[in-house]
Amino acid sequence: TKDSGNLMLLGPTGLGKTHISTSIAKVVIEKGFDVVYDSAQNIFSDFGKEEFRYENGLTDKYFNCDLLIIDDLGSEMHTPFTVSCLYNLVNTRLNSNKSMIINTNYNSDELRKLYTDRITSRFLGFFDIILFAGKDIRMQKLQKK
Repeated sequence: TKDSGNLMLLGPTGLGKTHISTSIAKVVIEKGFDVVYDSAQNIFSDFGKEEFRYENGLTDKYFNCDLLIIDDLGSEMHTPFTVSCLYNLVNTRLNSNKSMIINTNYNSDELRKLYTDRITSRFLGFFDIILFAGKDIRMQKLQKK
């Protein structure tokens, strides 16, 4: 591992990426650190409100917390604005040595297509990547009922 303090959890839906992230968040909070956990959609919505509605301070928490967990990266609307916001957020936190966990259903090749090389090279270079494989746990539970 890179021992970076940053994790990227990659894999199909229903394999436990969100469950593991919430478990990590609980432990980190219990140790007294500030954690912000939100979906990519909500995060980029806050960036949009701040930029276009002039609602100041909405995004400060994403830059300042000890651990930022971005759930479901790739589920947001892909625009030059959201890509720019993602780059700024990731790059600023990396430069400040602030930890992140990012969950996505996409693999590294799909991430390269969605985002610029400037972003994906940071993911691949500064995050420990954990690949998830298997069958959707929720679907398995439904089949047992």
